[in-house]
Amino acid sequence: MLDDFLIRAALAGIGLAVATGPLGSFVVWRRMAYFGDATAHAAILGVALALAADLPIGAGTLAVALAMAVTVATLAARGWAMDTTLGVLAHSALALGLVAVSFVPDARVDLSAYLFGDILAVSQTDLAFIWGGALLVLALLIWRWSALLTCTLNEDLAAASGLHPDRERLVLTLALALTVAMALKVVGALLIAAMLIIPAATARGLARSPETMAALAALIGGGSVLGGLQLSLAEDTPAGPSIVVVAMLCFALVAGFGRMRRG
Repeated sequence: MLDDFLIRAALAGIGLAVATGPLGSFVVWRRMAYFGDATAHAAILGVALALAADLPIGAGTLAVALAMAVTVATLAARGWAMDTTLGVLAHSALALGLVAVSFVPDARVDLSAYLFGDILAVSQTDLAFIWGGALLVLALLIWRWSALLTCTLNEDLAAASGLHPDRERLVLTLALALTVAMALKVVGALLIAAMLIIPAATARGLARSPETMAALAALIGGGSVLGGLQLSLAEDTPAGPSIVVVAMLCFALVAGFGRMRRG
């Protein structure tokens, strides 16, 4: 019989995978990996603000992640060089957040949980927040799927079809910000991008359509969560990093199998 905290951890991780699978597919297609890192790093500043104002951590991280996402989307629309801009914003937000946390009493003890996640400490309230956010992200992506896919393939064609690429980019950034906020408790700010990218990159080697890739990415992410929790339980390793290690092994297996098949 599994303990309640393990069941909550598994449900939280699967909820995260429901969102990161389809969303991560767009991150891979649009080459937005660094954008995910920047938004995740900004979430640490949200932690500091939430602790200082005695607010729920989820509310603080969501507010700052949304602010970062909107800022980056606005700068991208104005033609800023994204690699340099994201580098400045990502590291500045992380550093500012770490400094700000140091001024909050008793916050240093929990800092590693915000950086690397603490999925085994997920509460029922956290679980409701994660699943609520995951379903919202999934509904948003399903609603805008066709438009998002068209804008991803060719923005000029999308504009000629009456779509607004900037608006669809904003939809993605908002979904990414919400995912970062709900994932902070599970895998932490430094590992969120890995859960977005690795399952989607693995699924790309197996799928023959965008829809199949999104579904496979969610399944691979969920399997990585269960495998990572099993590894953590058996070997007493950190749960969040263990999840990412299992996802990495899945990617290595699929990449190796694909190379053998081509050879």
